[in-house]
Amino acid sequence: MATKVLVKECQYAEFKQSWQDEYLKWICAFANTEGGSLFVGVDDKGYVCGVKNAHKLSEDIPNKIRNTMGVICEMRLLNAGGLDYFEIKVDKYPVPISYRGRYYKRSGSTVQELSGVEINRLTLFMQGRTWDSVPVPGISMKELDHGALRLFREKAVESQRLDKKAAGVSVQNLLQNLRCTEGSHLTRAAMMCFHPDPERWVTGAYIKIGFFATEADILYQDEIHGPLLIQVERAMDLIFTKYMKALVSYEGINRQERFFFPPDAFRELLLNAVVHKDYTETTPVQIKIYSDRIWMWNPGNMPEEVKVKDLFKKHVSKPRNPNIANVFFKSGYVESWGRGYYNIELACEKTDSKLPKPKTEFGGLTVECRASDQYKELASKWNIGGANRTINPPINPPINPPINKTQQVLLDLVKENNNYTYDDLASLTNKHRDTVRENLKKLQELGLIRRVGARKNGHWEIVEK
Repeated sequence: MATKVLVKECQYAEFKQSWQDEYLKWICAFANTEGGSLFVGVDDKGYVCGVKNAHKLSEDIPNKIRNTMGVICEMRLLNAGGLDYFEIKVDKYPVPISYRGRYYKRSGSTVQELSGVEINRLTLFMQGRTWDSVPVPGISMKELDHGALRLFREKAVESQRLDKKAAGVSVQNLLQNLRCTEGSHLTRAAMMCFHPDPERWVTGAYIKIGFFATEADILYQDEIHGPLLIQVERAMDLIFTKYMKALVSYEGINRQERFFFPPDAFRELLLNAVVHKDYTETTPVQIKIYSDRIWMWNPGNMPEEVKVKDLFKKHVSKPRNPNIANVFFKSGYVESWGRGYYNIELACEKTDSKLPKPKTEFGGLTVECRASDQYKELASKWNIGGANRTINPPINPPINPPINKTQQVLLDLVKENNNYTYDDLASLTNKHRDTVRENLKKLQELGLIRRVGARKNGHWEIVEK
């Protein structure tokens, strides 16, 4: 009866029925990751099938490994049921290891060749460093954004993460205390959190927001640039004023405001995206907003220790950018113990909102937030379909005249700026000028807007009901 080895194939173990020199890539990958063992003479199910010339191979293979990669491995010659097999045990190496000029790493039970950016990550990993701890020459403290520094000090004191004395020290001492300096240089963490233009060094270090009528029909969009601390504040303000205004209802004389997803929960998701983004990728954090859902994506795979399915459970905190995370922690924006999704769950329970659905795809983490049933019911009652609208009906409101989505978006844009021309509105809505003109004509016929003054120098006026 065949003998089965005691280990299973995983991140740290690989089975091969016979030896081929291409398996030197596996040795290289183990050395560049967390180490592991390559079992030769074992089939895919873990049963010993044996190898011929095991004694000769046990002498030849270590020499090949040493000559091609400079790696010293432990070779264990084993026997089970009269069949010879062996284990090549590889330790994690403190420097990047290449095989014939190429670098490999272990990912789960697969071997992957590394690109240039990934080799840089590997080098940092081997040095025990993180991306945000690397110093950036050529930045002086005088260049940092005073507004971002002021915001940090205010938030740190307000959250009681720092007292007034600790928050009020000089910029140099403050950054040193935050571990945002190395020698005379500022680190990437300081540059990302406090410099007015981090994109000078890091392409894609911004947030992109768009409102979509359909997957193919974007109505308008914005980009948020600047220090990361400022980006979060600006994005939250923009999303919950321009893109998602509250629906208002009344219970008796009590006024109730409802967003289709709670701001406190979305803030946690946004902070996760900004703090944990892989900034070696050149694409920004992307937020798509629809009439009844939000879709957000940030580049960067999840750490292997944390599975997406466990985000709402107790899990370890392992930030990709620990120094950036420390700045946000000290300012009171985030927790340091992996409690972000716990706080999201609490905010959703408090407002009877649906939990967001995280998923790994497109080389990053996507999160979809859908409107609650209560919000849909209220939106349906007041004929809502789109963004940038505040519904504030009186206790006994009149019935709204029926208008389509395009007319509703045009009405909101005219409310935003009554000097918009047909061409302006066509550009903002991505509609043909004639389509805009016909829909504005319909709004005038319904008595919702009127045109005041000449065609060129006039303006729109909202008709108050």
